[in-house]
Amino acid sequence: MTPLELISYEPATGDEVWRGVYSDVDEAVSRARSAWSVWAARPLSDRIELLRRFANEVKREGESFAELIAREAGKPLWEARTEVDAVIAKVDISVQAYAERTGKKKHDSAMNGSTALRHKPHGVMAVLGPYNFPAHLPNGHLVPALIAGNAVILKPSEKTPAVGAALIGFMNRAGIPEDVAQVVIGGPEEGKALVAHPGTDGVLFTGSAQVGIAINRKLAANPAKIVALEMGGNNPIVVTQTPKLADAAVLIVQSAFTSAGQRCTAARRLIVIDSVYDDLMAELLPLTKRLIVGDPLAGQQPFMGPVIDNQAADQLMESFLALMTAGGRPLAHMRRLYPDLPFLTPGIIDTTDVPERPDIELFGPLLQVIRVPDLDSAIAEANNTRFGLSASLIGGTPDDYGRFWANIRAGIINWNRPTNGASSAAPFGGIGLSGNHRPAAYYAADYCAYPVASNEMDQPRANIGVGLKG
Repeated sequence: MTPLELISYEPATGDEVWRGVYSDVDEAVSRARSAWSVWAARPLSDRIELLRRFANEVKREGESFAELIAREAGKPLWEARTEVDAVIAKVDISVQAYAERTGKKKHDSAMNGSTALRHKPHGVMAVLGPYNFPAHLPNGHLVPALIAGNAVILKPSEKTPAVGAALIGFMNRAGIPEDVAQVVIGGPEEGKALVAHPGTDGVLFTGSAQVGIAINRKLAANPAKIVALEMGGNNPIVVTQTPKLADAAVLIVQSAFTSAGQRCTAARRLIVIDSVYDDLMAELLPLTKRLIVGDPLAGQQPFMGPVIDNQAADQLMESFLALMTAGGRPLAHMRRLYPDLPFLTPGIIDTTDVPERPDIELFGPLLQVIRVPDLDSAIAEANNTRFGLSASLIGGTPDDYGRFWANIRAGIINWNRPTNGASSAAPFGGIGLSGNHRPAAYYAADYCAYPVASNEMDQPRANIGVGLKG
C-alpha cells in the first residue's frame, strides 16, 4: 500500500514545493515519551548550548530558509528574511526569559530550614503551527519548551509543512535528539490526534478562533494538560486629530496590509474621527493604490505577495462583496489579479452604515472603515468585538492615549505605532476570543514549566507543643 503523502504548493505559481509522508502520531508520541525525561535531566547549560547551535544552523542556511518561507507561505523575500532573523533571535530572548520568569529562588531561615522555588517541565508538548509565520510562531513555543526540558512535537500547518520540517531539521542537526524534537506531517486529523493523545502533556496552538475553541472544548475535562491558545483578532486602529496624516496613512497600510493582511495582529477595522476622515482618505487611498502586489521572489520586491491559496482568496472576495451588499461603500476595490492564483489587491470599504458588521477575523488585505464623532465613540466602537488582541491609537494627546489605554480591552495597545510588529521581548497575547490568558513571546516560559514550592531541612526536626498527654 502506497503511503499517503502531503503535498504543499507555491501560492505565487501553483508549483509543487514539497511532499512528505503522513506521520504516525502514536509512534511520534511514544518516542517523545521515552526521550523527554533524559532530555529534562540534562543540565540547563547543555540544553541552552544545543539551542544556540540550532540558531547557528539557521543562520548558516538563512538565505535558503528565507527562500523556502517565501515560496511556501507566499510572503515577499524581504519579509521572509525578517522571519528568519526572528527565529535566530528567539533563542537568546528565551534564555533570558527562562531565567527571569522561571529561575530558582531560595530563602533561608535558621530554625525552619529553607523554602525553595524551582520549575519542572511538563513532559511532551504538542505545538500546532500556523501558515502565516510558519517558522517564527511555532519556534516561539518550541525554543522555550526545549529550554525548560520538554520534548516537542511540531504539527505544522498542512499548507506549510516544508518550513516546519526544515525547522525541526535544523534542531536535529544541531544535536537536539530526533526523539526530543520531532515533526508530525499531516492535516487536521493528525492535529486532533495530537491534542487528544493521552501521551501529550500540553498543547501550544496558534491559529483561528474556531480551531482554538474546538481544542479548548476537547480538553475542558482534562485540566492535567496545559493549553496555550493564540487565536487572532478583529483589531482596531483608531485615528484622531494629528497634523501628520501622511504618517498616519503609512501606519494604517503597515497595520492592515503587511503579510497580505495575514497577521493575527493586522488591523481589520479603521475607526476614524469624522473631522479627519476626508483628509486621511486623501492620503490613505493613493498610498494603497501604489502598493506593489507581486511575486515574492521578484527582483523588484513587492509590498505584498499572494494570500495563502485560492480558497482563501475566494473567501476574501466573497466577504468584500457581502459587505458591499450589506451597505458598505467601496473606497478601494479588492481585485483578483489572476483567475487561478491568489493575488489580491488591498480592499478598503466604509462600513459605517452597515447595520450589523460581522465580528469575525477576515484574514487578508481587507480593511473596514468606520466613522465616529469623537474619541469616546471610537473607544466604544473599538471594543465592539469579542476579540481582544491588538489595538492602536494614531494621533491625539498624551491624555487621549491615557484614556484610550485605560479603556481598550486588548493585550497589545500601541500609540502612533502599527497594530502589528510586536516585540519578542514582551508578552504576546490577548483576551476574549484572542486567547486563554496564556500570552506567548517573552511569557512563553510561564506555560513551558510548572512551579514547585519546597520546604527543606538537612535533618528532620519537629515537636508537638500542645495537645499531648503528660
